[in-house]
Amino acid sequence: MPDDTADVKRYVNLAVAVAAVAATVLPALADGPRAWWVLPLAVLSSVPVLWRDRALLRVAFVVGVATTVSASLGAPPLLPVGPLVCLYTFAARASLPIRLLGIVLTAAGVSLSLLYPHPDVEVLRYLSVAYVFAYALGTSARARRTQALALAERDRRVVGEREAAVLRERTRIARDLHDILTHAVGVMIVQAEAGPLLVRPHPDRADATFATIAATGRDAVVQLRRAVGSLHEPADQPLDQPGLAHLAVLVERVRATGLDAVLTVSSPPSDVVPGPFGGAARPPCEPPADVGVAAYRIVQESLTNVVRHAEAGSVRVLLDYTAESLTVSIIDDGRGDRAAAVLPGYGIVGMRERAQACGGTLHTGPASDGCGFTVTATLPLPTPAML
Repeated sequence: MPDDTADVKRYVNLAVAVAAVAATVLPALADGPRAWWVLPLAVLSSVPVLWRDRALLRVAFVVGVATTVSASLGAPPLLPVGPLVCLYTFAARASLPIRLLGIVLTAAGVSLSLLYPHPDVEVLRYLSVAYVFAYALGTSARARRTQALALAERDRRVVGEREAAVLRERTRIARDLHDILTHAVGVMIVQAEAGPLLVRPHPDRADATFATIAATGRDAVVQLRRAVGSLHEPADQPLDQPGLAHLAVLVERVRATGLDAVLTVSSPPSDVVPGPFGGAARPPCEPPADVGVAAYRIVQESLTNVVRHAEAGSVRVLLDYTAESLTVSIIDDGRGDRAAAVLPGYGIVGMRERAQACGGTLHTGPASDGCGFTVTATLPLPTPAML
């Protein structure tokens, strides 16, 4: 594409130069023989415009001097095509200082050629209109080119924004698929390993174990359909994703694996109202959907790591509301800092990215008493002034 544009530009430049030579040299050859200097000056005032793109100032100087000398020596009055082309090029392509210099040189040359040796006001008026028209054409061409560049830059920016949006959406879907699959598979593996041990001595517990496996699998299938189905939905259509209201079910499913899992929700006394977590309290302002989804996925990934790697006996999920933020803490009594060797995979990176996407932070490390591991995410909530 750039080569094609360069070829077109060369052909146009050549055509302009040929037209300028024809409009200047042919009239000089018409009406019989003339003085010896007429033809050379006509050539000098037109042929150099072929190189105006490479050396505009030098070409304009040669063309202008040749035209001025020709007019001063008494050549027949002709339309100065070469200087007009140079002035158009000044207006269309040159920088502001060069344009101003071109205007000054053109005005000086025109004034000198028409006022010396015999002033001709009528020709001066005629040529002034021609020069103003040439400069206006150049200015118009510059404006069109600037507008085209602005539109092209806008198109590139739009394409870049769309590509970035696609990348963000792919990353979000990858995180969702990771969270859904690792949690479901982790819970199902633990339950499947425990099931055969309970079939004969505890058939009721075995039935509950297999029921949990089935429920976990069905829930994973539903969430996978939602995540993959979002690829076919319009970008502005909200997606149906789990949030804070689903945490109780998530914790209950983990408790079915034999882990002592507890969900606790706290909020300032002045903000206590009935909540969706089995009668627990919540603030009167429901958190935004993105905060709810981020909190759910962080808890889901943390519980998956506890079930699969921590060898813990209990885990506590705490939601602590303040007027400005929601703090989500997942604390287990498992292997403590040894779990850190497992956590820094895609899961911990995904949790941190989810928190940062909401403007929050995520911290992980051994529990304060040295026994177990803690994941703490602080997610900002909108203040009343922002609502």
